[in-house]
Amino acid sequence: MTQQTETLLDAALVHVPFDGWSEAARKAAAADCGIDLATARAAFPRGGVDLALAYHRRGDAAMAARLAAQDLSHLRFRDRIATAVRYRLEAAEDRELVRRGTTLFALPPYAADGARAIWGTADLIWSALGDTSTDYNWYTKRASLAGVYSATVLFWLGDETPGAQATWSFLDRRIDGVMQFERIKGALEKNALARAVFAGPRALLSCLKAPARNAQTDLPGYLHPKAPQQG
Repeated sequence: MTQQTETLLDAALVHVPFDGWSEAARKAAAADCGIDLATARAAFPRGGVDLALAYHRRGDAAMAARLAAQDLSHLRFRDRIATAVRYRLEAAEDRELVRRGTTLFALPPYAADGARAIWGTADLIWSALGDTSTDYNWYTKRASLAGVYSATVLFWLGDETPGAQATWSFLDRRIDGVMQFERIKGALEKNALARAVFAGPRALLSCLKAPARNAQTDLPGYLHPKAPQQG
């Protein structure tokens, strides 16, 4: 984001708890910054939804920076994932801003935007943790993590325990469930009978490839335009 869009977003955050991610918040932010409305519209053409997405990307960037500054090599891989999700939630800072975003992205016109944002977060976490898969596992890993992240956010929004301890326990249980599935999948892939039974579906899945990225133009963690949306 440019400095001007950053300034507008910062100004909007004050109004979102009262006005939601809305046109009213965009107008108030522009007025607070002394920026004309036409410029604010150019920065955030769809108003509240573009503001909400910019706020989400800011949280993703904060998480990525924190992960890059930490050495997590001593942790089990499932704990690295849990740490990344925890960093992402902590980057949100204000639950009311997230709650308002959850409400916005639950609306049918913006559901696809919300799904892409969550997929982007999952993709960024896997990329930051060194995932190099290029086949159908690229999709299954991100789909599983997107589900874990979404459920954890909803739990976190209602968590009133000190230090959000109930949320971190919930997150651990969800990740354990995913890891158990991965262990079962790994065992089936080693079983000759199971390989024969699933040969057809596996052949179809093998056609899936991770979306190509241009290192010069694509941001880590965000979908290539032709990549699937989680819905």
